[in-house]
Amino acid sequence: MLQQVYGHSSGSGAQGGESLREDLREFLSGEAPLHQLDDLTKVNPVTLETVLRCLQARYAADTFYTNAGCTLVALNPFKPVPQLYSPALMREYHAAPQPQKLKPHIFTVGEQTYRNVKSLTEPVNQSVIVSGESGAGKTWTSRCLMKFFAVVAASPTSWESHRITERIEQRILNSNPVMEAFGNACTLRNNNSSRFGKFIQLQLNRAQQMTGAAVQTYLLEKTRVACQASSERNFHIFYQICKGASTDERLQWHLPEGAAFSWLPNPERTLEEDCFEVTREAMLHLGIDTPTQNNIFQVLAGLLHLGNIRFADSEDEAQPCQLMGDAKCEDRAGAWGSGFGHSAREQGPPCPQKGQHGWDGGGEAGRPGVGMWKAMPSVKP
Repeated sequence: MLQQVYGHSSGSGAQGGESLREDLREFLSGEAPLHQLDDLTKVNPVTLETVLRCLQARYAADTFYTNAGCTLVALNPFKPVPQLYSPALMREYHAAPQPQKLKPHIFTVGEQTYRNVKSLTEPVNQSVIVSGESGAGKTWTSRCLMKFFAVVAASPTSWESHRITERIEQRILNSNPVMEAFGNACTLRNNNSSRFGKFIQLQLNRAQQMTGAAVQTYLLEKTRVACQASSERNFHIFYQICKGASTDERLQWHLPEGAAFSWLPNPERTLEEDCFEVTREAMLHLGIDTPTQNNIFQVLAGLLHLGNIRFADSEDEAQPCQLMGDAKCEDRAGAWGSGFGHSAREQGPPCPQKGQHGWDGGGEAGRPGVGMWKAMPSVKP
């Protein structure tokens, strides 16, 4: 806070710094409990220390939402808090004459957004930006917002409209398990970390009833399929098919019990996200039938087998390298179908970099990746 002017300390700067320190001591030692400050703009003086102390006090009091003007700050409780997201609480925020006067909550943001659309003569699109570092709770917050909008926008006047809205709501909510299975992974900081960005569009009619939705995904971390950091895992879906496949499916996909795969690190860890049946049921609700699902899972199993293929060193990097253990490779290639197996045996993949013996050495352009759809199927009645 001291300002140097030609080598001398500015008196006004010194006085200002001392005044700030006094204000800081007075605020931190004040009678008003810090956990009762529900808006960070009420903190005086506003410094990094006072803001963090306020958030720390609210976190210790199991208060995880705090306003910062028009922005909502959410802290990850790292424990289940079911009463904080109950249907009864959703209805309370939706029915409140002034929801902003209730305790800070993600439902306040959702309700204010919904009312902004509802109150305008000419509807104008509303956007909610959910941002934060890994493990902050972005996926959970997005899930809560989608559930809230699905509930409050479901107020049709006829039974047919109610049935359509209910189906749309179910499909919107079922998009979450699918996106998380194919796009989330366990990292050092978060067991269910989203490895992609998503733009979720909920569509309302002039009566503010849910009529459809669309989800666009972008920037998927495709390299995670073939390369995972130490103590991290691949995408959830790979562990789901290995742990949840039936006996017949294991035979069809060449996934024997206890099989080891290079691209499937830390398979011994069991997470809540490893539930295969939840993903399959959600895919059915989204209109992805069982034969299509089996084709998708067969390709995923083929990717796992592809990660186990090894290549022999080649003196000429311009020429295709030879596969090691050719008989085993033919059997593994069967998981992809005869077309891929024929291509792999006849032509061989590009040469890996010198000193590399696995598919990873082929470079990004030389190895297949598994990606999500550029846009999830639009949800329509």
